[in-house]
This record gives sequence, structure tokens and C-alpha cells, in this order.
Amino acid sequence: MEEKGSEDGKDRREGRRWIGEREKEYRPHGLPSPSNCLRRAAQLPNASPSPPASPAPLKAAASQGRSEGGRQSWKEIDVIERRASREDEDERDPPSLLLPHLRRSLSSLALQLLSPFILWGAARGQKPEVVVQSITFENFNIQAGTDASLVPTDMATLNSTLRLRFRNTGSFFGVHVTSTPIDLTYTQLTLATGNINEFYQSRKSQRNLKVVVMGNRVPLYGGGASLTSVKEKTNATVPSIPLNLAFTVRSRAYVLGKLVKPKFFVDVQCSVKMDQTKLGKPVSLKNKCQVNN
Repeated sequence: MEEKGSEDGKDRREGRRWIGEREKEYRPHGLPSPSNCLRRAAQLPNASPSPPASPAPLKAAASQGRSEGGRQSWKEIDVIERRASREDEDERDPPSLLLPHLRRSLSSLALQLLSPFILWGAARGQKPEVVVQSITFENFNIQAGTDASLVPTDMATLNSTLRLRFRNTGSFFGVHVTSTPIDLTYTQLTLATGNINEFYQSRKSQRNLKVVVMGNRVPLYGGGASLTSVKEKTNATVPSIPLNLAFTVRSRAYVLGKLVKPKFFVDVQCSVKMDQTKLGKPVSLKNKCQVNN
């Protein structure tokens, strides 16, 4: 009996020592220690005291803990390796990620470069229109006089009013309109001039213009020897005087700020005869003008 008791005590001491060693191994893996398992089992209801665990089951539990901890660590290593492989693939093949961004950037750049040309081409096809309607000669007179250098010569005075219509056909832009001097000439001698005051015409709109064309005491220097004027209350027959009317209407549109600003030029040339017996009456210029856009 004494030998049996001594053997049991020896087995208990070895079991405790083995449990202590196993606790040191299980703690890093987060596994419950054998001593904790025994305490919990003892606290269960209707639990009967059990003899100390033999080394064999504890060794099996330890090996199972190691295998579970190993599987968990291997899973983490597998996830890390997958992320690393993805990063390596991204580093090895950067064009696959940059290509869509590069395409979008190139498309946007091409659109920005082409849009001014597209707008310019669209604007050039919408030229303004000028229609010369009539001219009214109010007064025409020739009398002797002297020029600025006191040279004696005949002096001509002519007052007239020109009516025309300007129409902006642009559907998405307005225009700023000016003109060259409106010259009313006899052969190569300018008898009267006028100007169109600068104005702005909005898109798809039109306006009627009234321009005064006049010349006051214009020296003829013998160039107008064939010109004669009719005094009021006289019945003398005087031939009509052929005159030429010429000017250019200039307009500019700011389609895209100062980047796209097309210009339009409309050249107008008209032939008209001044009948001194019908002064003050409008003379139609329909089909008497040549308009070149």
C-alpha cells in the first residue's frame, strides 16, 4: 500500500509539472490551459471528481491546439501572400490601370482643342445679311466759292439719307457692327460721305438703319463741269446725275471669348440716279445694289 501511495504521489507531481509546461506552450496561442479546463469541469453541476488527467490526453490537446493555431497562422499568411501578389501584379502591369485614365485625358484634351475650330466653322456659315432699301436726296446745290487755300472753284452741297436693314443670322452669337465710310461719288469725285455708328446686334435679330450721307461745300476743281443744280421754282429741264454708292459693313462675333472671334465683311455697291426734280422723295435701291458676303 505504501508503494502504491508513493507511486500515486509521484504521478500527481509529474502531472502537475507536465501541466505547468503545457500552460507555457498554450498561452501564446490563446488556448485554454489544462488547469483551467479542469477547474471549469469541476464547477459544472453534478460533476463527479475525476482523477488527474494523464499525460496522454493532455499531449493530444496540446497537439490539437498547435494544429488549430497553425491553421489560423497559415490562413493569415495566405491572405498576406495574396495581397503581396496583387501589389506585385499592379507594379508589374501599371499600363492596365493607367490606360483608362489616359484615354479619358486624351479625349478631353482633343475635345478642348477641336471645339474652337468647330465653333468657328459653325459661326462662319451664319453670315449677317445687309439689305439696302432706299436713298432720299433732300438737297443738291452748286455755287461758286473758294477752297481752304483760297483757290476759286465751284462748290457742291449734297444732303441725303440712306435706309438699310441689318440682320444677324447667327443662332448662338451676337455681333458688333461697324462700317467703312459710306461714299456717294460722281465718277471719281466724292460728293457726300456718311458712317454707321457702331452697335451690337443680338442673335437671330435685325434692325433698320438710317444713315445721313452728306457733303458740305465740296470743291469740284473742274471735275464737275457737267454738274448743274436746279434752282427752286424753275422749270428748266436738268438731266439726272448718275451716282455710285459704296461701303463695307464689318461685324465681329465673340463666340468663345477672345479665342473664337470670326469676322464678317459685306461689300455693298449701288448705282443710283439723282433726279433733281424729285428731291425729298425716296428712291428705291431694290435690284440696284450688288452685295457680296
